[in-house]
Amino acid sequence: MRFLPREVQRIAIERVLSAKEQLIALRMGAGKSAVVLTALQELLHDRFEVGRCLIVAPKRVAELVWAQECAKWDHTRGLRVERVLGTREQRVAALARPADVHVINVENFCWLVELVEESGEAWPWDMVVIDENRGVKDRASKTWKAFKRVRDQIQRLYLLTGTPTPNGLLELWAQVSLLDRGQRLGRSLTAYRDRWFQPDKRNGMVVYTWKLRPGAEQEIHEAVSDVMLSLDSDARMPERIDNIVPVAFDMRRYRELERTLVSGAVTAPSAGVLAGKLAQMANGAVYDDVGGVEHVHDAKLEALREIVEQGEPVLCLTTFRHDTARIRHAFPQAREFDGERSLRDWQAGKVPLLLMHPASGGHGVDGLQLGGRVAVWWGLPFSLDLYEQANARLHRPGQSRGVVIHHLVAQGTIDERVMAVLAAKGDVQQALLDAVKGLQQGQNAGVTA
Repeated sequence: MRFLPREVQRIAIERVLSAKEQLIALRMGAGKSAVVLTALQELLHDRFEVGRCLIVAPKRVAELVWAQECAKWDHTRGLRVERVLGTREQRVAALARPADVHVINVENFCWLVELVEESGEAWPWDMVVIDENRGVKDRASKTWKAFKRVRDQIQRLYLLTGTPTPNGLLELWAQVSLLDRGQRLGRSLTAYRDRWFQPDKRNGMVVYTWKLRPGAEQEIHEAVSDVMLSLDSDARMPERIDNIVPVAFDMRRYRELERTLVSGAVTAPSAGVLAGKLAQMANGAVYDDVGGVEHVHDAKLEALREIVEQGEPVLCLTTFRHDTARIRHAFPQAREFDGERSLRDWQAGKVPLLLMHPASGGHGVDGLQLGGRVAVWWGLPFSLDLYEQANARLHRPGQSRGVVIHHLVAQGTIDERVMAVLAAKGDVQQALLDAVKGLQQGQNAGVTA
């Protein structure tokens, strides 16, 4: 596929090419990975300024996103990507294979630093990308301390995030100081705090919270403007971003039902039932034949958590009651849409995660755009009308900011087919019935043979 960068991506690419350390703050789904890979391609093969790149990302992103994103675009398809995941033996083997890019999950980064230190060799990656800042917002974290140990050996360092400071500007110091070694915000958190903050809530000599001094916010932004790129409010940003969030899980039960129409106490006597059961399994749980709920996986819960942790209110669209129940159990702060009361609280910023059936919010509900701009499709609907109407709850007149629509798509499942049909604005129900009937005919032919 040919990469045609949007204006905001062109600006970000140029910043990566021209600066050796940057905090790139573009909201989730804005195409940060394509930005990095495009710049890396030029730095590797045109400018010869980079030899090898290490990408440190959340586990799901390390497994599913970077290698696929690299293979997606014509100009980056030649980059050799190795995922440093799995057992210790698998990780060591991946490191030994020739690669332009190694991708490792955050949890194993400390292990990697120790491995290099024990070898006595120099740090082998001259460019490092930290995809999402959760491991480096806290100076006390093991990840932050591990980065500090190897920072002087990294020639280029880039932090990618959707929300650099979801809990306030105090979180900015750990990230920026990792980039510039304390040049802009001070060499310690205490120095940063003393300069731009003052005590807020306290008990005697113990300060629980800090608040910005008058004028401090503008001063901080000016201080980091050359090392931090944020175009979140740029008018050139597109009004709506549709983002595919891939998830993966153990497919044994899914394939069993798909192949035999039976999996435990779950049976699918018709094409329509099979499509519904497969969709439920892709979501993570499925109703059995007596109305019970059988757990399949938690991959979508993990993906949703990554989005929620960005710090913005999230509208999550669900179809099955067991999906809503599982989400509420995993996210105590979640709230189901129940009409005017929940709408008012959503608009007031009191609901960090609002759960809604697309049929409930599809038609006749106005005002959701005043409370947020991020939507997540937990499970994709079998109706183009429901899909388009529900998306229009946030992407409509009155929305002052760009909207991001995330789609949690389980790889190798019916999710992929539904997503393709929705993107093509086709008849989802008929396409699914045709697909599952094809599966059943293939099974019957196999039995006859």
